[in-house]
Amino acid sequence: MVKKFKPVSDKISKMLHGADYNPEQWFQYPEVFEEDIRLMKLANCNVMSVGIFSWTTIEPEEGHFQFKWLDHVLDTFAENGIYAFLATPSGARPAWMSEKYPEVLRVGPNRVRNLHGLRHNHCYTAPVYREKVKIINAKLAERYANHPAVIGWHVSNEYGGECHCGFCQDAFRNWLKEKYQTLDNLNHAWWATFWSHTYTAWSQVESPAPQGETMVHGLNLDWKRFVSDQTIDFYKHEIAPLKERNPNLPATTNFMEAFEGLDYAKFAKELDFVSWDSYPTWHFTADDINVAAWTAFNHDMFRSLKGGQPFLLMESTPSLTNWQEISKLKRPGMHVLSSLQAIAHGSDSVQYFQWRKSRGSSEKFHGAVVDHVGSENTRVFQDVTEVGEVLTQLDEIVGTSVEPEVAIIFDTENRWAVKDAQGPRNIGVKYEETILNHYKAFWEKGVPVDVIDMDTDISKYKLVVAPMLYMVKPGVGEKIEQFVNDGGKFVTTYWSGIVDENDLCFLGGFPGPLRKTLGIWSEEIDGLHDGQTNQIIFSQDNEIGLKGSFEVYDLCDLIHLEGAQALAIYQEDFYAGRPAITVNQLGKGRGYYIASRIENQCHSDFYGALIKQIGIKTVINGELPYAVTAQLRTDGEKDFIFLSNFSADTQVVDLIDKALIDVRTGKAVPNKMEIPAYGMKVLKRKASF
Repeated sequence: MVKKFKPVSDKISKMLHGADYNPEQWFQYPEVFEEDIRLMKLANCNVMSVGIFSWTTIEPEEGHFQFKWLDHVLDTFAENGIYAFLATPSGARPAWMSEKYPEVLRVGPNRVRNLHGLRHNHCYTAPVYREKVKIINAKLAERYANHPAVIGWHVSNEYGGECHCGFCQDAFRNWLKEKYQTLDNLNHAWWATFWSHTYTAWSQVESPAPQGETMVHGLNLDWKRFVSDQTIDFYKHEIAPLKERNPNLPATTNFMEAFEGLDYAKFAKELDFVSWDSYPTWHFTADDINVAAWTAFNHDMFRSLKGGQPFLLMESTPSLTNWQEISKLKRPGMHVLSSLQAIAHGSDSVQYFQWRKSRGSSEKFHGAVVDHVGSENTRVFQDVTEVGEVLTQLDEIVGTSVEPEVAIIFDTENRWAVKDAQGPRNIGVKYEETILNHYKAFWEKGVPVDVIDMDTDISKYKLVVAPMLYMVKPGVGEKIEQFVNDGGKFVTTYWSGIVDENDLCFLGGFPGPLRKTLGIWSEEIDGLHDGQTNQIIFSQDNEIGLKGSFEVYDLCDLIHLEGAQALAIYQEDFYAGRPAITVNQLGKGRGYYIASRIENQCHSDFYGALIKQIGIKTVINGELPYAVTAQLRTDGEKDFIFLSNFSADTQVVDLIDKALIDVRTGKAVPNKMEIPAYGMKVLKRKASF
């Protein structure tokens, strides 16, 4: 049975390849646009994002609109088989607006209003800004919503940041009134009696401020929720006039790498498709494994946000950036490899920032397809052209996805709370690093993974992993218990089941609502200084068959067994002999608890044992060599396998699977396949996943 999502647009059912394009920067050089069209076609580019930050060019004076230039761009695209994501320009407002309506400018946490400048320096709540956005978006929709070149809306750009002005303070109080109804409820949720912080009037409530309140964790958490909700509300305000003109034209906004400022799981519900901007720090060390794994994790997260629907890689750099600490060039092969990595994990596009390098200002040295030399005679342009050629061979993959049997919970609200907790390691709780270490154990073995929030339905998975699930919102503990009772396997760690949705500690013992599922009681947690370690050793004849001792560090949970069995115990310090890894049988399933931060080899061995015991499918049979990983997309009839080598050396993969075809050559592949340094092979077989 063929299982495919629809392409982003019915106008083009191909892999998309293109870039952000700013033709308005080149009005004084009219020959540039004509040359750009030639180069786009030469590089096999079929889509451009245009209009990002173009407000002043469209509306140079209040109420005076100029569209002739944009008409010419889009009409020329249509004549040349190039499509466009047309942007709304709200990411950077004109100077005339800041001058006439200073209330559109953001106010910082210190309550000082910003001057004009930068990007996203605007208040999402200010009525005049919302009105101006509505007007220009309506004008764009009226003129271009049915243009043959336009395949979707690129709404604003990389939403983020917060405003603390009077409009936002009032909106925050209204948000709190709707949530809590009464001050008594708010005071209890925030535990406001602490330090005599009880509120006796709604007008006393203010957003966190460096010279004011920062220690009420419930306030901090709700402010972050409000900022996220207000940003989503602004996005909905932006798309209303667009959808009114053509409800079938899809809209998105470009998300950012593991961005902490917004709840993307909630935001994604409002998007027609997810897109994101990927800028890995390749070649930061001699080994690209951690960078590759973290990038893969992000790809998987963005694919998972809408139930496996393919996402678009809206921005990446074809060479270097100009804002990382070191602007490192991509080594030969890495551009193709990193681009196809996005495809392997669920993208239906490879797009860049930017098409042509700006001549001046802050991004004049940021990587681009066309360098200042202005021709195709560059290494980078040839790399981009190669990506375009490869993508033309992958059109049958458009719309395919994967249904992983494993999910990792990476939850934004939990992340906010963990970092604000003032707990056992205030020099760095390493939430993201911890999540990555668990994810890598599957990535290195070629096991597809969904990355989800705690509200997602988990019933379809065989294994759910929730590292440091510090916050457990109402119903989540019960959902996990039912999942395990029905036969699922659940793994969590130290610093889990500590607080509820208001960041209030669970009474009755940790891990709170996970206690029955895990069969343990956590009494204390020991924070270790940097460099301090302990050891754990696996018990003889434990049920998952692991042996040996491993180093642990940072955090060691001291737990009691309440029905669970110890798989491993501590070897040192006053808690030597106490359980360090446990398993609890509940109904048809099992709950596992990792009580300490373990070294990566222990992650690999532990999850390797679970993969075999549970019967979780790997993309290919057999072991993958160092730095090689396997990903899969399927349409239900054909599996497409991506073997990626993230090392600087040629690697050999033993392929036990039969009847594998190289997608690029159409030939059968040998049992031993060489993958060059920074290389990738795309294979095809009859569906078996």
